[in-house]
Amino acid sequence: MNENLIEQLSLLPAYFQGHLTLTLIALILGILISIPLGIWAAQSSLVKRPLLTTVSIIQTFPSVAILALVVAMLGGRIGLLPAIIALVLYSMLPIVRNTVTGLETVADDVVEAARGIGMSSRQILTQIRIPLALPVIIAGIRTAAVWTVGLATLSTLVGATSFGNYIFTGLQTRNLVAVTVGSVAAALMAVVLDNIIGGIQWLVENRTEIADTARYKRNRTAVVSALAVTGIFSAYSLLPEPEVDYVVGGKGFTEQYIIAGVVEAALQDAGFNMEQRLGMGTEVVFQATANNTVDVYLEYSGTVWANRMSREDNPGREAVMLSVSQFISDEYGMQNLARLGFQNLYALAMRRDRAEAMGISSINDLLPVAEGLIAAGDLEFFGRPEWVRLRETYGIDFDEKLTFDTSLMYTAVAEGQVDVISAYTTDGRVAEFDLLLLEDPLNALPPYDGFLAVSAEAMNDPLFVETLSALENKITSDVMREANRLVDVEGKSLTEAVAYIRDVISSL
Repeated sequence: MNENLIEQLSLLPAYFQGHLTLTLIALILGILISIPLGIWAAQSSLVKRPLLTTVSIIQTFPSVAILALVVAMLGGRIGLLPAIIALVLYSMLPIVRNTVTGLETVADDVVEAARGIGMSSRQILTQIRIPLALPVIIAGIRTAAVWTVGLATLSTLVGATSFGNYIFTGLQTRNLVAVTVGSVAAALMAVVLDNIIGGIQWLVENRTEIADTARYKRNRTAVVSALAVTGIFSAYSLLPEPEVDYVVGGKGFTEQYIIAGVVEAALQDAGFNMEQRLGMGTEVVFQATANNTVDVYLEYSGTVWANRMSREDNPGREAVMLSVSQFISDEYGMQNLARLGFQNLYALAMRRDRAEAMGISSINDLLPVAEGLIAAGDLEFFGRPEWVRLRETYGIDFDEKLTFDTSLMYTAVAEGQVDVISAYTTDGRVAEFDLLLLEDPLNALPPYDGFLAVSAEAMNDPLFVETLSALENKITSDVMREANRLVDVEGKSLTEAVAYIRDVISSL
């Protein structure tokens, strides 16, 4: 069996446990909240329209935006809680709507007949309307279950383990095996849950007509068995995991995954039980470290300088690094524990043959032609202060500015779909695609020294501090570029890239 596939399958139990936990908790909470709301709305015209409008509006919000808003409202907390809140919000619409619809479609003559034999409004609701509406309500739950399984993959972005770990890591590292395993696993879970709930729906719909037939009994046995198996897996998923000493965080690109692996391996060698939470956005991982949910991650001096400190000047590497270290300590209690030794600068890049044909070697050379070019950035670049500073310093803008996943951004410029990209200077794909990094003569872009940002709580552990301090200035830009190249160009695993860096460090 392919080694890559074996490695991905070894991760399946943990990712399955995380994804199933998210899905079941969110779905159960969604049902418990939505059905009573739907019943209330069906009985009150004053409640119905505002409620349906509200849950419909929630559904129109991009799921990533909902996750980001929930994390912000929780003060930067990551993990299960924000993911579950977001999933519950997304599960409500089909359940609420189907509950209202099911109750309203109960025939008036049936209700009148029940009232005529002396049944109270409560009895009519619980014994007549809800039982008759149950198939429609369950259909809404069925839809919500499938949506929840799919959306749970996005929980990786806020530090919750799910099949999204496969998908986001695979996309960034061009590992199609990981993407395929994650996608297939999520699809299978959705199909299984849909069939189980569909079986319950069939039993409810046919409970009065064919309840005594062999077919009904066989199907009932099958559904009960499926529920029992699901219950066993659910119980397994909810078992407490071994206590983790420290959490390594990371943003959503290859370099972050590699350094997270190096940090985790070093701390495991020191005897710590570690956990990784990768694929998070810059703001999410920073806030998580500030509130001690994440203990250590790779940050860049220029990111803090521009995004956190709102600085637009560029006094040089050392001055920026010193100011950034002081700032995160004073404002957030975090520490710059180890400056790793490499810079990963933002730089505008073009395909070398195209740049040479146009006589372009610096950003200044772009000015006469920029309005006719298409530029591409990563998921954050055109919303970052660095781009604003670049645009204002040079007075430059492009005909179109497109946003790409990092791996697709490099492919787009290599294939001529875009003209300029916001490349990373330690990215191995710069050399692989023969890209030219354009000079920045006005120093609009700040330095980006990589350093380990550590939470206040973790800094209280002498062994933790000693272990990671040993990484100070041990990873050069050339070493980091080669490690990135192994993954992004040669298709090596993250484990192999981590081993390469550790071998380099051990040889020093």
